[in-house]
Amino acid sequence: MHAISRASRRWRALLAAGAAAAVVPAGLLTAGQDRPAHAAPAPPSGFTTIWSDDFDGAGGTLPSSANWLFDTGTGYPGGADHWGTGEVETMTNSPNNVSLDGNGHLAIRPVRDASGNWTSARIETQRTDFQPPPGGVLRVEASIQQPNVNTTNGLGYWPAFWMLGAPARPVGATNWPSIGEIDIMEDINGRSSEFGTFHCGTDPGGPCDETTGIGSGERGCAGCQTGFHTYAMELDYSTNPQQIRWYLDGNNFFTVNANQVDQTTWNNATQHGFFVILNVAMGGGFPAAFGGGPTSATVSGQPMLVDYVSVATKGGSGGTTTTTAPSSGTTSAYGTIQAESASQTSGLATESTMDTSGGQDLGQLANGAWAEYPNVDFGATPATQFHGRVASGAAGGVSGLVEVRLDRRDSAPIGSFAVANTGGWQSWRTIPANIAATTGVHTVYLTFTSGQPAPFVSLNWFDFAH
Repeated sequence: MHAISRASRRWRALLAAGAAAAVVPAGLLTAGQDRPAHAAPAPPSGFTTIWSDDFDGAGGTLPSSANWLFDTGTGYPGGADHWGTGEVETMTNSPNNVSLDGNGHLAIRPVRDASGNWTSARIETQRTDFQPPPGGVLRVEASIQQPNVNTTNGLGYWPAFWMLGAPARPVGATNWPSIGEIDIMEDINGRSSEFGTFHCGTDPGGPCDETTGIGSGERGCAGCQTGFHTYAMELDYSTNPQQIRWYLDGNNFFTVNANQVDQTTWNNATQHGFFVILNVAMGGGFPAAFGGGPTSATVSGQPMLVDYVSVATKGGSGGTTTTTAPSSGTTSAYGTIQAESASQTSGLATESTMDTSGGQDLGQLANGAWAEYPNVDFGATPATQFHGRVASGAAGGVSGLVEVRLDRRDSAPIGSFAVANTGGWQSWRTIPANIAATTGVHTVYLTFTSGQPAPFVSLNWFDFAH
C-alpha cells in the first residue's frame, strides 16, 4: 500500500496516466457473499498452510500480539512522516480503531473526533520470513469486507492488504522501493474496486516506473463493501521467468513477470522474506487522484473487516537428505563442479538460477546444510585455492561460512569463506578462499555454518585452483 514515498506516487503518476484506469465490468468477477466467520479454509491443492489467523476472540480485544505488531503514530521511527503518502490519520493500538468484533473478524476502524482529526490502525505480522521455498510458490490470502462506504460518503477511505520486503523493517522502510512491496488489495473512496501493484527499483522513475509501480489498474469488484471477497497473491519461484500473480475471488486478474525488469531489481525486490500489513488510511495521494478526501461528508467509523489471513507454500524442498547414485570415474577439481551435482545433500534444495550460466543452483542454504561430491581428483600438484559462486539475500546481521572438508563431514575444514548479503538471492559473485595444499582423490564435503537459523547463501558452482 504505502511505504516511504507514496505521497506523490499515486496522485502524480495516476493523473499523468489518466486517473480513471480501465475498470473491468463487475460481472466478470465472482461476487462476494455475506457469510459467518470461519477458520481459514484449506489452501488450494498442493499448498501447505504455514501461518494463519482467523481472529477468533472476545469482542473489543486486540488481535494476538504473538501474530501482529501495531504501528502507531504517523510514520516509522526515522521514516517518512504521514507514512510517506500524505495520509492524514494517526495510527493507534486502541480498541476503538483495531479490535476483534467477537464474531470471528478483525475490525480496523477509522474514527474522526470532534475536532475533525482522524485515527485508524495499521498492523503487521511479527513474522518477516514469508517467502517461497527454493523452486516453490508462496501464497498469501485474506477474506476481507472493505469499509461499507460509497463514493459519496467514503471519500478518503483507503483500505489495504499488502506486503513489504523484510529488509524494510530494521530501517523504517527508508530502503523503499528496492526491497519490494506487493499490494494485494487496495481500494479508495468507496469505489467498489480493487488495485494490485508491485513496487521495486528506485524512486522516482526506475525500472518499475515509481512512484506508480507496475499495477493492474482499477478492477471492478461488485459488493466489495457489503460482503467478503477473497484476495490473494502468489510469488512463484518455480516458473521461468518467475512471477507474481494476483487473484480476486479465485480469478487471476494480473501477473508481473520477472523479465519485465532487470535481474538485479527483481532479485532485490523478491528474493527474501516478506511481512503482511493490514490497514485503513485516510486521505493521501491515492485517494486524491480519484476525487480527494476526506471531506465533511466522509462518514466516520466504517471498518474494514477481515475474516482470516493465511500464508501457504507449495513445491520446493529442504531439510531432507537426498541421495543420487554416484557417477563412475573421477571429477577434476579444476573444472567447474555444479553445486546441484552432489551425490548426497541435507537441508538443500535446487532451484532455477538467473546466473549467467543458467541451469540450477542450491538455493537459500542455512546452518547445518551440507553436500557431498565423491571422487574429486586434485592430481599430483597441490591445490591451494577454492572458488565458490554464491549469492545471498540474507537479512541484515545474518551471515555464515561455506566450508570445505575432505573425506568426512566431521573432518576439520581445509578452508572456508564468509558470506553475507550480496544484494539478493540471485545476485551472484565468485568468492575465493585459501585451502590447505591438497593432492590425490577425495570426497569433498561442503558444509554451511551460521550463528543464525535463517538462510544465508545460495551456491551455483565451485572449483579449485593451484
